[in-house]
Amino acid sequence: MAIDWQKLAQRYRDAYLADLKTLVGIDSSRDDALATADYPLGPGPAKALIAFLDLAKRDGFMVKNLDNLVGYVEYGTGDQTLAILGHADVMPAGKGWATDPFELTAKDGNLYGRGTSDDKGPALAAYYGLKMLKDQGIDPKMKIRFIVGTDEESDWTGMNHYLDLEPAPTLGFSPDAEFPLINGEKGNVTFETHFKGGNVGPFTLQTFDSGLRMNMVPRDAEATVTVPDPAKLKTSFEMFLAHAPVTGDLTVEGTTVHLQLVGKAAHGMEPKNGINAGTYLATFLGQFEFGGDAADFLHLIANDLHDDSRAHRLGLNYTDDVMGDLTMNVGIMTFKADQSGVVNTNFRYPTGTGAAQILAGLQQATAQMNVTVEQGREMVPHYVDPSDPIVATLMDVYRQQTGDTTAQPEVVGGGTYGRLMKRGVAFGALFPGTADTMHQANEFQPEADLLKAMAIYGQATYELTK
Repeated sequence: MAIDWQKLAQRYRDAYLADLKTLVGIDSSRDDALATADYPLGPGPAKALIAFLDLAKRDGFMVKNLDNLVGYVEYGTGDQTLAILGHADVMPAGKGWATDPFELTAKDGNLYGRGTSDDKGPALAAYYGLKMLKDQGIDPKMKIRFIVGTDEESDWTGMNHYLDLEPAPTLGFSPDAEFPLINGEKGNVTFETHFKGGNVGPFTLQTFDSGLRMNMVPRDAEATVTVPDPAKLKTSFEMFLAHAPVTGDLTVEGTTVHLQLVGKAAHGMEPKNGINAGTYLATFLGQFEFGGDAADFLHLIANDLHDDSRAHRLGLNYTDDVMGDLTMNVGIMTFKADQSGVVNTNFRYPTGTGAAQILAGLQQATAQMNVTVEQGREMVPHYVDPSDPIVATLMDVYRQQTGDTTAQPEVVGGGTYGRLMKRGVAFGALFPGTADTMHQANEFQPEADLLKAMAIYGQATYELTK
């Protein structure tokens, strides 16, 4: 069947933008403090899932909601199942936005709002690709399930729930990364180093707070300290700001000083794209005479973790010829005097190393400290051979639609739902040369790119199931 997919996608522009406005208008970040039986991850993720499924019901698809954790849209029949896996949850908006993060805003050809790039914009484009098949009366030779998760940015609770209740798909792709295609994803593991809350000496660390999620470079950091000479600390802080790539503020009340730093948020898979306000603040404070657990907390961050995304100082640096470098993001840092402290580190690692080696490095770095190191969820590296038909077919579609005949599949540090299937990949929707603003303030995606992605997804779904 000869279809001009890009011309067809343009017909859906206004409907797509109206639906994206609805989805972006929902703050679907996970909030366990508001969790209920009906909203197991808080209201936002469930409401975004329901809104997504309502769009599909409106368009005449069969849909199913699995306990407000995950849902799917189904089209076609067959012994095999092609899965298209997106997610309706988003990262917390954080600070630093020039527009309302939960109002779709068009400016200079770009669509701004939380989720426009990760993953509401791309997921909706892939849904419209499926809708184009249905509207054209195309009968796929395979069952297609468009699956919408609600916890991709945290623990994948929704997709795990799906796999507990439904058969695993045969093959599929996730529109939650970049073009041309991701056929390999690094391993992913998080560790928490837990401190006591003690202070010893003339300087007291009352509080320290930085970071929103383990897979996000912290933009903001703040601390409250008690010091013998606030004026001297203020002078040192001003000198520090003059040479550091952060901005900050300091206020004094008696011998208590409150400090704030602002860096740059970024996706945790490549910390070099951000400026970690938390590690910079710990580096500044670490030069003063803190003692006890507070000193250990600052020392670990400043001496072993700060500005070292490849974990050289921990002795964990490792590179694989296919998957590239191990990377480390320091995502959350908190301390409260007389209570506790936590440093959260997230590692993306290639084949050839793993959680055991990383744990050993952290334990060695903290051997002289009164701490415990706990391992969180681990996902091992995932790789689909470039010769697999799903890779070959999707690459061919991408090349046809873009004219980029030299494009090759890639391996990344990000983790997508594609890795849940042995023959699963990530496919778009960020085009080469487009700024990656995922997990950042002022997240955006060019409107033209999303419409082009819609065309790619339409043809890709058709080619994989014809």
